[in-house]
Amino acid sequence: MRLAKLAVACVSPTVGAVTSNRAFLVEAARAMARDQVTLAAFPEQVIGGYPPEDLVQWRGFLDAQRRSLDAFAADTAGLGTVFVLGLAVAVGGHLFNCAAVVHRGRILGFVPKEKLPTYNVFYEGRTFSRGGPGLVLDGDGVPLGDLVFAFDFGTVAAEVCEDAWSPDGPMRRRSYAGAELIVNVSASPYRMGIDSTRREMLATRAADTQSVLVYANAVGGQDGLVYDGGGFIFQNGRRVLDVPRFAQGWWASVIDLDRTRRLRVENTTWRSDCQSFLLSGGAVRVVTADQPGADRTGLTYPAPDGGSFFLPASETAAVDPRDRALDELFEALALGVKSYYEKTGAFRSLGLALSGGRDSMLTLLVAWRASQIISPGPVGIDTFYMPSRHSQAATREAADQLARQVGARLFVEPIDEATDREVEVTTRMLGGTAPTELTRQNIQARLRGQRMWNWANSSGALFLQAGDMSEKAVGYTTMGGDLEGALSVIANVPKTVVVALLERLHTRFGFSGIAATLATEPGPELADAQEAEQELMPFPVLDACLHLYAGEKMGPGEMAAALESLFPGYDAAQLGAWAERFVRLFTRSIFKWVQSPLSLHVGSLDLERERALQMPVVQKTEWQG
Repeated sequence: MRLAKLAVACVSPTVGAVTSNRAFLVEAARAMARDQVTLAAFPEQVIGGYPPEDLVQWRGFLDAQRRSLDAFAADTAGLGTVFVLGLAVAVGGHLFNCAAVVHRGRILGFVPKEKLPTYNVFYEGRTFSRGGPGLVLDGDGVPLGDLVFAFDFGTVAAEVCEDAWSPDGPMRRRSYAGAELIVNVSASPYRMGIDSTRREMLATRAADTQSVLVYANAVGGQDGLVYDGGGFIFQNGRRVLDVPRFAQGWWASVIDLDRTRRLRVENTTWRSDCQSFLLSGGAVRVVTADQPGADRTGLTYPAPDGGSFFLPASETAAVDPRDRALDELFEALALGVKSYYEKTGAFRSLGLALSGGRDSMLTLLVAWRASQIISPGPVGIDTFYMPSRHSQAATREAADQLARQVGARLFVEPIDEATDREVEVTTRMLGGTAPTELTRQNIQARLRGQRMWNWANSSGALFLQAGDMSEKAVGYTTMGGDLEGALSVIANVPKTVVVALLERLHTRFGFSGIAATLATEPGPELADAQEAEQELMPFPVLDACLHLYAGEKMGPGEMAAALESLFPGYDAAQLGAWAERFVRLFTRSIFKWVQSPLSLHVGSLDLERERALQMPVVQKTEWQG
């Protein structure tokens, strides 16, 4: 037997906090060493925080990361555990996103990321250079390049995040070069459904390379990105450890590396591929550790889950996949608010305008959950109901119920008098002509937004914006009004998902305020009997248009054809008209949503210009024919 205890650490670093980040890492490293951990993996760029974006162009930021890593090595010099952790490294005119291997006070090497994502929320190709086969540079006295590391317990390779997402990544050649244990340091953001994709992909990589794969992911928020944490250990494709998501900490399991060696001997396909690599002259530089690893004499052979080598462990009753996805979305949104609140250090409480409608009620529920996990907490939540002559008694009652049930304070401040004054002023400014009906409606929304900012400025609260993705996409919002806020919580959650999540949270928590909201017709209440679906289109159709146009990049004609199969109960001409209307509204509304607050990224599609969907603000649709 060649036993090794492997640890996965999920950490929530803050960009630029090189000292605080290191202090947490050292504390965790010492605890791991006390627990006889042989090798420990921390996330991508955990020293400087991720994503650093253009901050890496400041040489002082890079130098500070290296000093912090040197200090980490010195602080862990007496420990036998091997640590793999991420940082940015400069060599000449190149910047590299690296995994550093540290052992007994020495930085043994830097391994640069090879697959640099420049899609969706990622822009690494803008600032970083990529590693590659055979690359070896001098990283200020430390080898940087295509390396594997030989220890007394086995041979280790390190890589960074996206390197595992390609079957042609460095993991394959490094396994052929002798690496039995692959460590992937990652900062992979949450998006709905990503956990199963990530798990299956990593299991496949471990099976393809007949290796032990240790994967450590970041947890927590950074700006609008949310990292769901979690991590895995797979041995030759078999799952050994599945780390809890949305939690900070570290977890460990014992594996037998002789099992990996034995399975390689048995696997003729892997051996044949390895021979071809070696015979073609393929090679990876080996860095040999000159100090012993952690004491492994106290480790015991790992017992199988459930006690049987031949049967899988029993599991609790399966959760419906839809319910699990909604529960995780709720947790991700709350984690995003928590991290933004804590890491900025600029706020003392949470607050939002509460209309009693679906969007603001979901935002309140997310704030409620965030207040429970913010440290130290719970954090106070203030809500403001600002009725007009168009407000409905049902939404007022729903707002009152839910605020009371989650322990939020509710303040009522009517706006009719102020609205009338603004209408009068606008009439005078127009030379005696009354403002349009749309302007009159927008005045109400802007008064509410202005009042919220006035309150937030004086109270030091984090003002949460409550608009959803569907209405934002088609401009069913007011600049200076309901688009106002410091952080947009559900701006990338479509309306149909907002409703589904409210239904799920009602099932989980039983709040009568949720049921009261769902019993009302959705609408902004800026005019009498105003219904959003009457003014726009049915929300399921709108969300389908959003997916087909912004996600699948279809034109109006293709969209109309797809809608006919998706919604056979509607007239084809009506569906075609809705498709045309969506594209027209979407294109004309880009100027609005590029000016909206920073939003939480929780899906593959994001209406934030600096993130997933980069659209020209000024554009025409003549190309669509």
